[in-house]
Amino acid sequence: MADYGVILVTVDTQEAAQEIAAALVSDRLAACVNLYPIHSIYTWEGKVEQAAEWQLMLKTDLALFEQITAALDMLHPYDVPEMLALPIQQGSEPYMTWLSQNTRSPS
Repeated sequence: MADYGVILVTVDTQEAAQEIAAALVSDRLAACVNLYPIHSIYTWEGKVEQAAEWQLMLKTDLALFEQITAALDMLHPYDVPEMLALPIQQGSEPYMTWLSQNTRSPS
């Protein structure tokens, strides 16, 4: 049985977020990607930074994590992009069926 979850990724522009989301959904690495404008405060190279960013929330089969990471390594503009996987503990049967039908089997 698949282990479904969400993967959180941040990126600097809406255009980059849309490009990454479209590529992942087209390749069936994610069934759906939600995009949210956010404001981040973080430490980078020893300094506290602030930036407007876009949060991507991918719904996927977590068995695809390595393939998603490989795709993000090619598509993502950051040196160290956020890629955090969180398991889905429960979901409605119809939604989980849809999620399964719209992500490819890991190869």
